[in-house]
Amino acid sequence: MNELRFYLNRLRSYAGMRLYAQFAAMVALGLFDGIGIYMLAPMLGLLGLLGDGAGGTGSLPFAGEALAALRELPSNLALPVLLAAYVLIVTLQSLLQRAQSIRGTRLQQGFIRHLRLSLYASLMRSDWIFFLRRRRSDFHHLLTSELARVSQATYLFLQLASSVAFTVIQIGIAFWLSAKLTAVVLVSGAAIAFVMRRKIRRAKEVGNRTSELSQQYYAGLTDHFNGIKDIKSNRLEDSYLGWFRGLTGRMEANFIAFARLQATTSSLYKTSSAALIALFVYLAVEMLHVGAGELLLIVVLFARLWPRFAQIQSNAEQIGSAIPAFRSLRELERECAEARESGADEAGDRATGLDVKTGIECRHVYFKYAGDADADYALRDVCLRIPAGKMTAIVGKSGAGKSTLVDLLMGLLEPERGSVLIDGLPVTGERRLALRHAVSYVAQEPFLFHESIRDNLLAVRPDASETELWEALRFSASEDFVRRLPEGLDTVVGDRGVRLSGGERQRLVLARAILRKPSILVLDEATSALDTENEARIQEAIDRLKGKMTIVVIAHRLSTIRGADQVVVMEQGEAIVREDGPVGAPDGRLSDGVIEWPAGVR
Repeated sequence: MNELRFYLNRLRSYAGMRLYAQFAAMVALGLFDGIGIYMLAPMLGLLGLLGDGAGGTGSLPFAGEALAALRELPSNLALPVLLAAYVLIVTLQSLLQRAQSIRGTRLQQGFIRHLRLSLYASLMRSDWIFFLRRRRSDFHHLLTSELARVSQATYLFLQLASSVAFTVIQIGIAFWLSAKLTAVVLVSGAAIAFVMRRKIRRAKEVGNRTSELSQQYYAGLTDHFNGIKDIKSNRLEDSYLGWFRGLTGRMEANFIAFARLQATTSSLYKTSSAALIALFVYLAVEMLHVGAGELLLIVVLFARLWPRFAQIQSNAEQIGSAIPAFRSLRELERECAEARESGADEAGDRATGLDVKTGIECRHVYFKYAGDADADYALRDVCLRIPAGKMTAIVGKSGAGKSTLVDLLMGLLEPERGSVLIDGLPVTGERRLALRHAVSYVAQEPFLFHESIRDNLLAVRPDASETELWEALRFSASEDFVRRLPEGLDTVVGDRGVRLSGGERQRLVLARAILRKPSILVLDEATSALDTENEARIQEAIDRLKGKMTIVVIAHRLSTIRGADQVVVMEQGEAIVREDGPVGAPDGRLSDGVIEWPAGVR
């Protein structure tokens, strides 16, 4: 329950006086409802259905006086005045309930929006290592399914508070009417609630299972649709359908188990309410000799209260089932806080890009991904300098440390030991964020949003003009194919750019990178999907960029790095800088257009 208390405190901090105003409205609603019920006594007395003595309205506080005052009015006005007062009270109650309902919804939705923004901001400000250690589907699951459960639980809490306030007011009125009879009912109700507490524990167990199954569902669907081409090409549909059928079956059974739990609780409350009403009517008539008016009002009060008891139990069960969602959300927030990038504050978000004037330097850099002290280093004692305005190629076998080195150079990772410097100054804190403002990155697997080409380009520079868009497309050898598209720049590219070829996607991503006008351009196998003609055009464009920006290229193809000013050879986390290029290197050889670096290169 600690997680629930934590988020209730956050709700109180978020809502402030609005939350207290909501509780005040709940109390007022309970009072108006009690007054409306209490007015039944003088109404029935006026109609002659209850006597004026101890057995009728005379035993009720203020009821006899109210009836006497009404009878002093002209006979044709007494009943209309009483009915008008009743309608007025019910109308005021209805208006208050409407305002309370709207205010409650506004509180709930505002609080969930606050949580959603807070969680998303925390994710965006977490460091790159954090994302390398978590599945993307876990974030989808928490931001959708689990946050929806938290939203529902928040609404139920406000509803529960309203029911409790209403119940307390009604019980107070019942005590005022007959303390003995009310005490009998409450003791019986407390006994039932004590028995029902096990249902709330069971609801928490079902909630844990719901979180587990939901997480499996999101993770599985994400993996399957990311690999849909492999599934279709290898005829694995039946295998994955079997997995999906089994998982959805377990989800169905879990949902039915919770529905059965709530239905059982509701049934028990209805049965016990009938038994209790019969019991206290018998006690009232045979043992306590309660008056007819008093008995009538208490019966009406508890007939209205008992569904509230059932609702409180149901809400408590649903909140109990949502506690795992609160726990997951809080755990993710804690992890994000621990993984928060240094300098990731408002000043850092507004940082401008660095202008690299002399170069980037690594001094005795060590880095490893695992927290274990005995884990192998991904980078080991890396010392190199990348001159500004030049092209540096990074080559090496898979797992040699190329991508890790580039992530450090882009400011995504921090070295465990050693330092990365720009123009002689260490890259730390806000300066690391400023470095990322200066970098444009083109990945081997190009990513495009499911939007138009125009929107994908404007994502990096919303203020870019039409002319600048076409210049970037022309520079990346994309202009011709975009002009041939029926809708040109307004063509929607599909999920991750699926409606375009691999080469077209890569060229558009390169155009987007160039449009940003970075100080540092990082190309991670950025021409691997291009044909010879377009690769040559891209290479010419890159050559024209020399002197205007610093270019870092990860590549295997000789044609990509032929014009490099220096080549960094990576092997087993160590780096060797060669300034004679791969062609003239005696220990590098060309095989089918791929540079192969033999083991032992130092």
